[in-house]
Amino acid sequence: MKGVFSAPGDYIHFKSQVPLHKISIGSKQWRYYDFGPKVVPPLICLPGVACTADVYYKQIMSLSMKGYRVISVDIPHVWNHQEWIQAFEKFLDAIDVHHVHLYGTSLGGFLAQLFAQYRPRRVRSLVLSNSFLETRSFASAMPWAPIVGWTPSFLLKRYVLIGIRDGPHEPFIADSVDFVVSQVETLSREDLASRLTLTVDAASVGPLLLSDSFITIMDTNDYCATPQQLKDQVGEKYPGARRAYLKTGGDFPFLSRPDEVNLHLQLHLRRVGVEARPDLVPGSLKDGSSGSSSKKNDKREDADDSPKDEGGGSASSPSEDHLMPASDDASSHSIDEPFLSNSKLLLVHPGPWTPLLVAPAAMIQQHVVTIKIIQLAQLKSWIAAYSNSSLKLLFSPVSRVQA
Repeated sequence: MKGVFSAPGDYIHFKSQVPLHKISIGSKQWRYYDFGPKVVPPLICLPGVACTADVYYKQIMSLSMKGYRVISVDIPHVWNHQEWIQAFEKFLDAIDVHHVHLYGTSLGGFLAQLFAQYRPRRVRSLVLSNSFLETRSFASAMPWAPIVGWTPSFLLKRYVLIGIRDGPHEPFIADSVDFVVSQVETLSREDLASRLTLTVDAASVGPLLLSDSFITIMDTNDYCATPQQLKDQVGEKYPGARRAYLKTGGDFPFLSRPDEVNLHLQLHLRRVGVEARPDLVPGSLKDGSSGSSSKKNDKREDADDSPKDEGGGSASSPSEDHLMPASDDASSHSIDEPFLSNSKLLLVHPGPWTPLLVAPAAMIQQHVVTIKIIQLAQLKSWIAAYSNSSLKLLFSPVSRVQA
């Protein structure tokens, strides 16, 4: 969270491809992205307190290229949970969406459960990540909650940012924190005040008519702002839900571990009967640098569509070496473009590639190549886009390392 933030390249590309929609419904202003075939029942992403609709850009690009429709929304200015339920229902009516699949993280997961409780006919399934069932513990930790509506913007931002863990992080997690911090700076005082009010307003999730088999719980196992006790309560309430465990990912796994999250979301949608329509994805988007995976990776994902179950409901948790698909960003860039802009290190070597990679001669390039260090499986997949031959990686010095 230090230094000057620079927007990732894949986010800049996302902004150039996916339009931001803004509509007014009564007194509520809605800001959202809607991308993918309109005939497919949408997956609607609901963010937490510190996030905006933009934080799900990796899910929007990846899943839409596979034929799914993804809608990501900002939580509007609502000040209690009944107002949220009514406002969200009017929003769905306005965009002509009747049945939805909800993916909620943190506060977004709590709001998704409340909507499923009070509008059960509209919710077909839930994906809950680092979420909770009641607000009592948050209210007790925020004694100044009654005056949150009058609190200055800089104090609200400070309170929200303090809740984001700082310190040493894995590079991808550090980048996710930086991105979210940049989004917090775009939020108004009313945005923050209303979301914090929803977090402390007395409420709890009651019984759902939705079967546990249509719920996936996707939590990170390292740390997050939601206390572990509250996350455990969610698992106890839905014993038959599918479990998707992420070894790491922090508060924002949709940014720090997008490949795993996207795969879990895709498996969930398939399991609950959502049929993707890749035939309706424009060819220019499939072939462009829009975050779509290579055909080889799509086949691998299909083969891994039936992961083993854990606990009461069958964990669809892929291991990093086995089920994780190749980076959606990596497979679509040209060979001399930077890719995976959320990496921390750049290896710049003046070519040929031999000191860095041992690869088929067809892959050797005689000009400067910029490579960002990523996971081994992702790098192999990126190279596979240019050759079907086997690849061997060697660890050897390079001429320059740029932080």
